[in-house]
Amino acid sequence: MTQARSDAASRRIPELLAPAGSPEAFRAAVAAGADAIYLSGKRFGARKYASNFSDEEIEEAIRYAHIHDVRVYVTVNTLVHDRELPGVIEYLVRLWSIGIDAVLVQDTGVAMLARRIVPDLVLHASTQMTIHNADGVRWAAGQGFSRVVLARELSIEEVSRIAEETKDTGVGLEVFAHGALCYGYSGQCLLSSVIGGRSGNRGMCAQPCRKPYALVTGSTDEFGRPVRVREVPLAEHYLLSPKDLCTWRHLPELVQSPVAALKIEGRMKSPEYVAIVVSTYRQALDAIAAGTGKESPDALSGLLLAFNRGFTDGYLFGDHADNIMGREDCGHRGLPIGTVTRFDRRRSVATIRGDVPVIPVPGDGLLFTSPAKPGESWGMALNTKPSPDGDSYTMALPRPVPVGARLSITSSRDLEAKAHRIVAKPSAELLRPVPVDLHIAIGPDGGISAEGTILRRGRPPLPFIFHPGIRLEPARSHPLTTSQLEVQLKKTGGTPFVIRQFSLDYPGKLFAPLAILNALRRDLFRYIEELPAGASLPDPESVEHATAALRRYFPGSPEAQDTGSPARSPLRLAVYTDTLDGVREAARAGADVICYEPDIPSGTHRCGSRPHEPFPACMITAREIARTSGTRLIWKLPRITHDTYLDTVLPALPDLYARGITECMTDNHGTASALIRACPAITLSGSIGLNIFNHAAAQNAGPAYALLTLSPELSQDEIRNLIRGIPADDRRPACALIVQGPVEAMITEDCISRLLLACREPVREPRETISEMFTGIRDETGHIFPIRPDGQCRTRISNASELCLIDYLPDIRAAGISEVAVDARGRPPAYVKEMTQIYRSAVDLTGTGGNTGTRTQQLAALKERIKSIALGGITAGHFIRGLRE
Repeated sequence: MTQARSDAASRRIPELLAPAGSPEAFRAAVAAGADAIYLSGKRFGARKYASNFSDEEIEEAIRYAHIHDVRVYVTVNTLVHDRELPGVIEYLVRLWSIGIDAVLVQDTGVAMLARRIVPDLVLHASTQMTIHNADGVRWAAGQGFSRVVLARELSIEEVSRIAEETKDTGVGLEVFAHGALCYGYSGQCLLSSVIGGRSGNRGMCAQPCRKPYALVTGSTDEFGRPVRVREVPLAEHYLLSPKDLCTWRHLPELVQSPVAALKIEGRMKSPEYVAIVVSTYRQALDAIAAGTGKESPDALSGLLLAFNRGFTDGYLFGDHADNIMGREDCGHRGLPIGTVTRFDRRRSVATIRGDVPVIPVPGDGLLFTSPAKPGESWGMALNTKPSPDGDSYTMALPRPVPVGARLSITSSRDLEAKAHRIVAKPSAELLRPVPVDLHIAIGPDGGISAEGTILRRGRPPLPFIFHPGIRLEPARSHPLTTSQLEVQLKKTGGTPFVIRQFSLDYPGKLFAPLAILNALRRDLFRYIEELPAGASLPDPESVEHATAALRRYFPGSPEAQDTGSPARSPLRLAVYTDTLDGVREAARAGADVICYEPDIPSGTHRCGSRPHEPFPACMITAREIARTSGTRLIWKLPRITHDTYLDTVLPALPDLYARGITECMTDNHGTASALIRACPAITLSGSIGLNIFNHAAAQNAGPAYALLTLSPELSQDEIRNLIRGIPADDRRPACALIVQGPVEAMITEDCISRLLLACREPVREPRETISEMFTGIRDETGHIFPIRPDGQCRTRISNASELCLIDYLPDIRAAGISEVAVDARGRPPAYVKEMTQIYRSAVDLTGTGGNTGTRTQQLAALKERIKSIALGGITAGHFIRGLRE
């Protein structure tokens, strides 16, 4: 074992966690020096389009990894339908029974069932859980998670604060260190879902953020619909495409931070990519551990060549806006190596001035990028060796290229060869040998016993005793010496092990042929190889107990878990709004409940909604408006609430409660925990950000929430099955459903509006601000997705069409829904008034008996009124057909 390895433990080097989308990539990750590898089976993983692993391949991967002292985590990080729950829990039991080290989970219902049925299974909270504050980590600890993969949008300072405030929980914190970035908060993105029915929450994201869009703006009519829409001329077209994360330069800071694991993204990437990126980070971390700094000056070049859309330090190290976005292109940019200084059209030969000491070789892939239009580029494979020309070089090209064009290498023959060498002939510097302490005792009669310990990183030492069926014989002429035996028995070539300490008790005067000693050594290490895999297996009795618990919870058909729908009661009508004018109009128009989400700015700037009373005065005004009309008021918090935001608003909660604001709505379990901590008597409702997708998720949340808003990705049948599966006890929460409004498809830290006006500039009235315009992005099909900045300089992107389920209200009520909601956030008072009146009439119709045909006609007439004021048309969303599978 190298000195770097032994020093690593004392320096607390974070775990290096590598991706594997295929068995080939898995072997590459082990060979490149990963401490742990995450992968997915054929089901329930968030990368459905990767090759992934069969059950047998997972079992073999675990065995291979454990021999090399590498941990294996399986991603089960999608939302799960009720009909799938028996299968996913059976899958978790199987994973545990074959020795998996941990599973990554998104669905809170799956986590609850795992705790109950297979409590010894180690759970990690996926980044799909959108945990982004300290209370979220505390909540995860209470849910049985031993590690949390934090949201990518946190800074290193926020991560450190979270670690300090939650260190008593023992939960490890994992951060992404390298690879592709999602544009929006993971677990909160419905963009792929609303566009084509392929849900990122189901592992089927179609990556619409990598598509071209045009920025459009205009004015609005009285209902908030765009008029006089025009395209904003921009050089960039990939408005939602971030650069790739690369924290290689910041590894010393990460080593000093409290993070437990550094995660490399890339389960859709090739084995060669995995080999290069993982080995680069491994070498850098080992150099830090050894106190020698980073190794290999070519490391960054290798990372660029492996794949990049441009590199960013990420939100983790303070990048924002243009530093994190790569809007000019969404493809691989390679390694920039030079600039075209001359092009001879007659010979079709370009002269390249080298910007780095790298000259392409035949077999490399090249990319030329236009100096005037960065998004315009073309590529080629180099077939001939470039010719030196002073401090430049020339090469023949198949087409003209403008002077000033940038030249990059996008695929390197040499780098691919290096990747293949890493996998084919792993080095001890990367594929770290597992240290073994070994004591051999040989008795006077030649009997042999081996006793020792396998020393594993981050795990208890593994002791062993081995009695081979081999004896040494009395020597006739040339007895073996102690040194001869030691030399032969310490050899570990061809095994994953290295002898750290060796001792030998030998009485002398014995002999065995070399072949016998070699057989002894082979048998010993073959025995030792089997021990790590076996040590991770639970005992058969525990597996039987978990299997029995699974059968008890899921005894047979889905009807066996059917607790029946709750008693039907009249539907309540809730309206979401973010302005006081909206509160007034909703109250006057007959809303039963108003969920008011005031836009609380982080500073004086152009982002956010129209000026309103400052917080908390706006909440008190809203309370008075609601009280006058006899309407319940709920303070709805934003979907994303970093600790700094909670620091701002939570101190006001006890006083607001005393003034009659006794209910809050949140999209995040951590925020819910923070609210209860600040005001234990508060009544909580959950919004769509909780991702309530099955009865177990609702049951798990039930004790904390009086009402849960179900996921908008559920169909009518799935909603009915979910509600019927919730145990009928006094903790059964009421269920709500958003039935009208443009579904909030994404929330992102990127402020797209800054492409129109400089962000964080003082607002000088009466000059128009962003909030007084319509702003949207138009896709290639012509659909316009409204965007809405908020007071935290985040952007919310809504669906191009409004969800409208007014004609399904009788079915919704029959399914067991207690409350239907109109989402009117971002819409002007006239829209709030008209839509509330329409749904007031519809809800009243639904609560009456009467002629079904007449009621259907009346609902259809109300639907026509909605069409006349809706933004971008209407859609039933996934209510009828569900998601694509």
